[in-house]
Amino acid sequence: MPPRLFLSPPHMSGRERVYVEQAFDSNYVAPVGPMLDAFEREFAAYTGIPHVAAVSSGTAATHLALKSLDLDRGDEIWAPSLTFVGSIGPTIHDGLRPVFLDVAPGSWTLDPDLLAQELRIAAGQGRLPKLVIPTDLYGQSCDLDPIVASCREYDVPVLCDSAEALGASYKGRHAGNGAFAAIFSFNGNKIITTSGGGILASHDAKIIERARYLATQAREPVVHYEHTEIGFNYRMSNISAAIGRGQLEVIDERVARRRRVFEIYRDRLEHLPGLSFMPEAPYGRATRWLTVILLDEKQFGADRETVRLELEAANIESRPVWKPMHMQPVFRDARYVGGKVCEQLFREGLCLPSGTQMSDDDVVRVAELVAGIHVTATSRR
Repeated sequence: MPPRLFLSPPHMSGRERVYVEQAFDSNYVAPVGPMLDAFEREFAAYTGIPHVAAVSSGTAATHLALKSLDLDRGDEIWAPSLTFVGSIGPTIHDGLRPVFLDVAPGSWTLDPDLLAQELRIAAGQGRLPKLVIPTDLYGQSCDLDPIVASCREYDVPVLCDSAEALGASYKGRHAGNGAFAAIFSFNGNKIITTSGGGILASHDAKIIERARYLATQAREPVVHYEHTEIGFNYRMSNISAAIGRGQLEVIDERVARRRRVFEIYRDRLEHLPGLSFMPEAPYGRATRWLTVILLDEKQFGADRETVRLELEAANIESRPVWKPMHMQPVFRDARYVGGKVCEQLFREGLCLPSGTQMSDDDVVRVAELVAGIHVTATSRR
C-alpha cells in the first residue's frame, strides 16, 4: 500500500533548525527570549496588525481576548455554527452563553445579513450579545466589514477567529485585520506550525499588554512573585517561536502551493455531476488551506461518507466538514438562528488531502480515486 496521505501534515522549510539551534545556544528554552520577541515582530509586520502576543494555542488566545472584555457569566456570545469547538470552548469555561447563527452559502462563513437582522431584533428585546466571534473558514476570510459595521451600531465588539486563515486576504488587507482583535493558530495541521501555539493580535496595545500579563500567571512587575488576580500559563516558548520564524519565512510559498493543490483538484473533478467546491468569496483571496468538496449523492452516485471510507481504504485521510456547533451534544441547549446551510455543508462536505508536500501525482491520484467512485457508483444504477 502507498504511504499514507495525511489531510494537512506539517511541512518544515529547513530554516526552523537554524533558529532552534540559535535558541538552544542562547539557553533561552523557556517562555521568554529573543526568538519569541522576533516572531511577534515579524508576525505583526506580515499581517499588518501591530500588537501581538504569542501564546500556547489559538484557544488560549481566544480565552485571553475574552478576558480583555467586561463580560459576566450568562452573557450571550454569538458565533457561526460552522466552526471549530476551540472557537467557542473558552466562552463555556467562563460561563458565557453561545448563540449560533447560520452561514452564507457564498462564503460558508457567518452570514452578515442574518447577523444584522438578529442584532436589530435583539436590540428591540434588550438582549444584545456582548461579543460576536466570526470564523475565517478553511483559509477564507469572513465578510468582516459588514459584520463589524452591524456590531458597531450596537457597541458589540468583534473578535475574528482567523485560526485557519493565516495568509488569506480580505479587501487587500490580511484576514482578521479590522476586528477589535484576531486570533491565529499554529497547530500541527495549519498552513504553518510551531508544533502548537497561537497568537492574539490587535490594533489596541492595551489589549495585548493585558494578554501578556494574564498569560504569565498575572505576575505583578515586582522582584518577588506578587499576584493581585489569577492568570494563566499561556505563553509560547522561545523554542516554539524559533520554529515559527522559520515557518513564517515561507508562508507565501505555502499559500501558493495550497492554491495549486486546489487547482489540480478542480481541473480533475469540476466536470463531475453532483460535485462542487467551496467557493472563493469575491471580497478576498483564500489560502485554500484545505480543499473542500460538496457531494450531492443523487447526482454524484455516492455520499460523502462512502467517498471518505473509499479513500481511507486506499490509506488516504479525508475528513467531513466541521459538524455545526448547534448539532453537537454539548451544545444541545444552545439557541440556533438561521436556515440549513451549515447542516447541508456538514452532510455533503468532505475535506481532501491538501498538504504542501503532496506532489502533483499525489493530488492526481486522490482525484482519480474520487472520480472512479463516481464512475463505479453510477454504473450500478
